[in-house]
Order: sequence, then structure tokens, then C-alpha cells
Amino acid sequence: MQNIRIGIGYDVHAFAKGRDLILGGVKIDHETGLMGHSDADVLVHAIMDSLLGAANLGDIGKFFPDTDAGYKGISSIELLKQVNALLEKNNIRIINIDSVVICERPKIKDFTDKMKANISTALNGLELNRIGIKGTTTEKLGFTGRGEGIAAQAVSLIMM
Repeated sequence: MQNIRIGIGYDVHAFAKGRDLILGGVKIDHETGLMGHSDADVLVHAIMDSLLGAANLGDIGKFFPDTDAGYKGISSIELLKQVNALLEKNNIRIINIDSVVICERPKIKDFTDKMKANISTALNGLELNRIGIKGTTTEKLGFTGRGEGIAAQAVSLIMM
């Protein structure tokens, strides 16, 4: 019997002036970006944590600490490639990923196809129909509803 595992990831970043907004490796025209040590791509961070969690390998802070100057401003898509290499080294196959970006603005529906393509490329061509990305709001409730930041959740299913 094959070993099937599931992992969940969650990330949050506050909005910050003077930064680009990057989600799923896509630069989105928005008045503010997200604060973080890397490019602060909450979607990719949640996906990485869900994959690492499913594989019981730890979390992104273990592999890419925000105290390491080498990761300052780095593309999260590049970090996802490194997570994928770690999974491959451990003979782990991704079955699928599902995710949700939580914010009032910007609306992400026009960017999800490009986000999926970026994530697919980082994961060595994982089929697009195995990558789910949705957007939702909190109906103006909480920090995302007040427009203070963006959150993302992801679930990954892997086979070992």
C-alpha cells in the first residue's frame, strides 16, 4: 500500500507601502505590496508549508529563516523550487494542491491561471488541473476585511 499524506499551510502578511504585491509569483498592480523578508508571497508560502507538513519535514522557517540575509527579497517561487527538490530527493510525489487567498482587494480571479502556471513550473510541470487557487473575502471582517493584509491557506496531498 502506498503512503498518502495530507498537509495544511497558512500564511499572513501585512500590507506595506513601497513594495510590490506578489501572489503566486505574479506581480499584481496594487497600491501596496506585502511586508516580509522575502517577496512575501503568502500564497506560495502557504503552499510550501502544506507540502513540507504533509512530508513531515518541518516548515518554511526551518529551511528559509528570516534571519538569513541570503533570503532577503528572494522570490518565493525560487523557494518553492527548492522545496520541490527536497520532496523529489525524498521520493515524494505531489498528488494535488488546493489553496485560497483571503483578501478584500485585489480580486485575484484574473491572475489565477498565471499563478497556476508559475507554481506548475516551480514543481517541475505538475499538471495545472492538480493546482487549485481560489480567492475569497471575509465580508469586511477581521484584518483582511479591514484591508490590513492578505492571508492564504493551502492543502496538499502527497504520495510517499
